[in-house]
Parts: sequence; C-alpha cells; structure tokens
Amino acid sequence: MGAEVAIIKYNAGNIGSVANALKRLGVEAVVTDSFDEIRAASKVIFPGVGEASTTMKYLTDRGIDNLVLSLDQPVLGICLGMQLMCSYSEEGDTKGLGIFNEKVKLFDIGLKVPHMGWNEIEISADPLLHGLQEPSHFYFVHSYFCETGPDTRSICEYEIPFSAYLQKDNYYAVQFHPEKSGPLGARLLKNFLEL
Repeated sequence: MGAEVAIIKYNAGNIGSVANALKRLGVEAVVTDSFDEIRAASKVIFPGVGEASTTMKYLTDRGIDNLVLSLDQPVLGICLGMQLMCSYSEEGDTKGLGIFNEKVKLFDIGLKVPHMGWNEIEISADPLLHGLQEPSHFYFVHSYFCETGPDTRSICEYEIPFSAYLQKDNYYAVQFHPEKSGPLGARLLKNFLEL
C-alpha cells in the first residue's frame, strides 16, 4: 500500500510549504522522486516555483515528464506545475506536458509583474471548489499566465481574465498557492484529498 499523498520531488521552490499545509490537515505526505512511490500513492501533487525551460529540462532528463503523463490517480499541479501541464509556455520557449491545451503567456507590458498577492477567483460547481463561496481570495505569485480555454474551470482577472484553475480527466491544476492561502486554501487541499 502506497502513501496517501506523494509530492513529486524535483527542483521546485514550494515543496516544503505544500508538505506543511498537508501536515496541518493531518496528512503526512511523502516527498519523493521514486517512480514506484509516486505510482503507488492515492493522490499526487506536482508543485512548482521556478523557471519553465530549466524545470522542464530537469523533468525530461529524469523521465518525470512521462511519469506524470502515465498517472491515473488524481494529480494536482500548483503554480509552475500548472503551467508545465499546459501545451506551451512563452517562458524560455518551452514545450509543456500537453495535458491541457491552454498556452502560457507573459502578462502584457504595462502590468506590474509578478502578479503578486491576494486575488478573487470565480467559484463554479466543481468538486475541487466545493464549499467555497464568492468572494474567495487566494494567494498568487506569477509573471506568466494560462490562457482561458476548454479546460478552464475558474478564472481570475488581472486586467485580463486568465485560468486560475484547469481540470481534465484526473488532472487538476491551480495557478494560485493553496498552501499559502489560509483557510480557503486548506479547504481546497482537503477537497483534493477527498476526490
């Protein structure tokens, strides 16, 4: 029997805070790059703080890209993790995993980047957003954004609308940081654990 939750260990900057957020929910996640441990987990979190092209190279060099694509349990991408699950990112001219068709773009010149701080997301009738009501504010830190498209389940606005939450099959991904978003972020993580 595998761990309840595996956090994919790679050169991401927010692994510790994600593990601590889960610990506050009573869940001891395993932080691992073991393919067997990740495949055996009931839930997988694909975190991310960093730069797209160097991170994608790290993933492909180690086969983690194909591992993520092969998973059939619920997988949650966070921030850069979400962006790398898209088809393409302008950051470093990077080909993504292609789980989501949406593309990742740099915020327009004239907007202060990174988009940082608390911002409201649209709440839809979706299992990951269960129990959340508008207005619900989450913590964002990003200079690149995922376009809206067929996989968009929630939008946020920073002068323009962008995808705050994407979902397709067993893959879930959020641009904001639930691990840094207080009680609402904890509720979203709890919802993910209960999928």
